[in-house]
Amino acid sequence: MKLFSATLLVFFTLFFTHSAKAQTEKDSLSTASFEKDKEYILGGISVTGLKKFSEETVKVFTGLRNGQVIKLPGDKLTSAIKKLYESKQFSNVDVYLARLDGNTVYLQFDVQELPQLNNIEVVGIRKSKAKELLKEADLKIGAMVTDNLKVTTTNYFTKKYTDKGFLKTKVNLYIKNDTSDINTVNMKVFIDKGSKIKVKNIFFNGNEAFSDKKLRKAMKNTKEKFIGRFWKASKYIEEDYQEDLENIIKEYSREGYRDARILSEGISWNDDNTININIDLEEGRQYRFSEILFVGNKEYTDEQLRGILRIDKGDVYNGEVLKERVKGDGSPTSEDLSTMYQDSGFLFSQVNAVETKVENDSITVEIRIREDEKARIRKVTVSGNDKTNDHVIFRELRVKPGDLFSRSNIIRSIREIGQLGFFDQNVSPDVIPDYQNKTADIDFTVIEKGGSQIELQGGYGGGSFIGTLGLSFNNFSIRNIFNKEAYAPLPMGDGQNLSLRLQTSRTFSTYSFSFTEPWLGGKTPQSLSFSIYSSNQYQLNPQTYDVDRSRSLGIVGASVGLGKRLKWPDDYFQLSQTVSYQSFKLNNYGFNVGGNVLSNGTLNNLAYNATLSRNSAGPSLIFPTYGSEFSIGVKATFPYSLVNDKDYSIPDGLSQAETSAAIADKYKWLEYYKLSAKGKWYTAFTDKLVLMTNAEMGYLGFYNDAVGLSPFERYFVGGDGIAVFQLDGREVIGLRGYENNRLSPLEGGSIYNKFQLELRYSITDAPSASIYTLGFLEAGNSYDNFDTFNPFELKRSAGVGVRIFMPAFGLLGIDFAHGFDPLPGLTEKSGWQTHFIIGRQF
Repeated sequence: MKLFSATLLVFFTLFFTHSAKAQTEKDSLSTASFEKDKEYILGGISVTGLKKFSEETVKVFTGLRNGQVIKLPGDKLTSAIKKLYESKQFSNVDVYLARLDGNTVYLQFDVQELPQLNNIEVVGIRKSKAKELLKEADLKIGAMVTDNLKVTTTNYFTKKYTDKGFLKTKVNLYIKNDTSDINTVNMKVFIDKGSKIKVKNIFFNGNEAFSDKKLRKAMKNTKEKFIGRFWKASKYIEEDYQEDLENIIKEYSREGYRDARILSEGISWNDDNTININIDLEEGRQYRFSEILFVGNKEYTDEQLRGILRIDKGDVYNGEVLKERVKGDGSPTSEDLSTMYQDSGFLFSQVNAVETKVENDSITVEIRIREDEKARIRKVTVSGNDKTNDHVIFRELRVKPGDLFSRSNIIRSIREIGQLGFFDQNVSPDVIPDYQNKTADIDFTVIEKGGSQIELQGGYGGGSFIGTLGLSFNNFSIRNIFNKEAYAPLPMGDGQNLSLRLQTSRTFSTYSFSFTEPWLGGKTPQSLSFSIYSSNQYQLNPQTYDVDRSRSLGIVGASVGLGKRLKWPDDYFQLSQTVSYQSFKLNNYGFNVGGNVLSNGTLNNLAYNATLSRNSAGPSLIFPTYGSEFSIGVKATFPYSLVNDKDYSIPDGLSQAETSAAIADKYKWLEYYKLSAKGKWYTAFTDKLVLMTNAEMGYLGFYNDAVGLSPFERYFVGGDGIAVFQLDGREVIGLRGYENNRLSPLEGGSIYNKFQLELRYSITDAPSASIYTLGFLEAGNSYDNFDTFNPFELKRSAGVGVRIFMPAFGLLGIDFAHGFDPLPGLTEKSGWQTHFIIGRQF
């Protein structure tokens, strides 16, 4: 408006008052006339009304220069005025024709400078809060004080508190000239937030089909005040309230009331400084689906389409469900007609639901389909991978050049990239369609994160200091191990895993090395892994904490395994097979076996392990939001006792040394079989809120009653679930709320089961650190044998925790858990326990 006024003033001055104005300012000026739209030479510019700015600065702002050709009036003059206003330094700009000398014009700009903010003070709230608000409002010293600045500042501070329930918040600005400098002002912001206003009652009128309770439940954000509500405040926020009004209509729509509407709504005040919300409704009639007709479908029959739509004649009309079944619900696992077509190559297809007939309470719907031609993928590219080699990503993609376009394959590719663990979970595929050629290019943009982790920690336990050094390189490249140029600091990029770990204390020392090649030969998803390890444990006196290094248990072992991704029943399945060998050498080391002491001898453990697993969880390893994981496994040794005709009984009356020797001979070659089953399911309520459900059990059996249970390979239940130095085949099963391993006998159990519900909320999924909080319920137990096994006799717990994943250090976390039941042999419940999580599986 100011620009328009200034431009009009230019016209008025040029055509009506040029002579009078010029005569007033300078008697020698002539009243020569000029022609409209004629080109003139700009002879000079003068500026009046300046306080802080120099004349040259204003001339620069205009963009005009002496000698320039201009028209009176013209675009260049209008642009100069616009630039002065856009500089946000002036509240008013007027332009006058100062003199006309033949073909040369001289202009005068009369400006009014905006005052500059020199000091800001916020009154009525804490200084720390005031500083925070000023920063959020971006209100800084040196800003030009415009009318817009005053309005936006007042509105910002008002909304800041009304959004928190302070509906009577008053904000006033007091602006005063600052005499210490030219054209500067000081601003004082007075904030009176008043008391927080609660919603006392929510009243509905006109509702018959739905109860007041059901409608209040549909309002997700706006709740009534009552004692004990802590999970959702009963404050009134206009934006959330408007969303809740839409939720009410959606609730009606889901039940077939498509004509439902809100006639009026508003708030009323109570004497106790609370408000009532009054909502008047018109429900209309309830509709049902009549005929559902398919038009334009050639690729699929009506019956095939009805199988996906899953809506029958006579069903209550639900517009939301109809939209989801036709267009999708936005989730990766959505089953809808549009996805069905896009998974079959019909990238350019269109599927729309149209109401064609409304008769009484019945609605006829046509599903109109334009299939178009199938599209193929022309080119697939990956960007953002600076360290990881292209082939590591391309071999995981489910979309290839020449393939038919498939939305599901793109989503599956996103999951596979996330499962590598080298990239941030926010993988962005960019589909570039070419309608003319019926093709599409796909570019996957990844954000690389650290592929290596370092574990350096120290702690105190068992009467001694425990130090750990671990290095894990999750994106190693062994083919470049002799290439000096590839060390930055180590050769990386081929997706191999190499880890080294050292753990030592006064009572033990452990060394381990492992390597995994996920794509053996580079052409098929078949993995090769092997590991070697060595451990020495020394006898500890539990009373004095003295360590006798002459009494030791030495363990050395190695394993080699093959894993293969299967294509049946689907390609989420994998079969893993491992052969492992361990040697246990006891040197005067007391080991309890069935009530007897085994102190000397060498035991061997040669076993075969096969696991069939299926993992469809994704897209992230750290915070899965959909899918499931399950596995069934068996680990077994050869049944030596069934074929060697050896007498495994231990005669009575033997000395301790003879008994120990007999036990060592009995278990010279360990024999056992282990069965396990585990399952996890992920259910997303929102993008950030996910429920993880877990159930698992394990059983350790034996072939021969004369041999009995193996002294190794037992289950130890309770605590954080982290195994430290034990390499005796034991499985450590976490059950928070109880001390580590305390729910199993000292020698370990032969059966366990565990059930778990864990509600997770993602705080951030940034590449530098992924953080989520959790609340959980757990139950489980350990049993000696089938005679004592009772799947309903469980130790229960509940608690909360937090997880932080940093690429360089892995997973860190802490849990606060309450055990509701006593430990074995005790009568008092376990109570509160604190568990620290380091490097645990996700």
